[in-house]
Amino acid sequence: MFHLIDLIGTMAFAISGVLTAFHKRLDPFGVFIIAFVTAVGGGTLRDMLIGRTPVGWMRDVNYVYVIGLGYIIALLFRRKLDRLRTSLFLFDTIGLGVFTLIGLEKGIEVHLHPVICIALGTMTACFGGVIRDILCNEIPVIFRREIYATICIFGGVVFFALKYFQINNDLLYLITSLVIITIRLLAVKYKWYLPTLGKEVIS
Repeated sequence: MFHLIDLIGTMAFAISGVLTAFHKRLDPFGVFIIAFVTAVGGGTLRDMLIGRTPVGWMRDVNYVYVIGLGYIIALLFRRKLDRLRTSLFLFDTIGLGVFTLIGLEKGIEVHLHPVICIALGTMTACFGGVIRDILCNEIPVIFRREIYATICIFGGVVFFALKYFQINNDLLYLITSLVIITIRLLAVKYKWYLPTLGKEVIS
């Protein structure tokens, strides 16, 4: 179950990377690079921070295959996906929920404090998107008003609260991912934003 949702999150982020790159009119190789770094960027940072080297995608070639599959799927159905303005958002949201969970579990494996595990889960979920947006010359979503990283933190709190009651692991993974995905969907639908700091510049 854990390995399966890791692969699902990898493919979801790869597709979100492809969809972002489409709008920047990159060549096929450039699109693949954006898909690749979006999918593995957060996990690479996580593994380096906890001293797990070689990093995950270098240990298991299946991750490369899954990214390639996501790339091909997005290319084949690019016109249909391009018509759906919510496609990028949906794939990015799925990746957010799944990768937060992966980061939490990796932190637990190396016996980190729950607070550090939550930080690790947030970085795992968000950093790939940060690299994607920077390479595509966009302000990363994590730095905008949208509720993004905050949802990962909340999901981490829910995860450890449920874990305290010794819920079955498969159910624990499912509930945590669904909580993050659902809150993200609701936040966008109802336009929930965090307040901005500083004064607006009046031209």
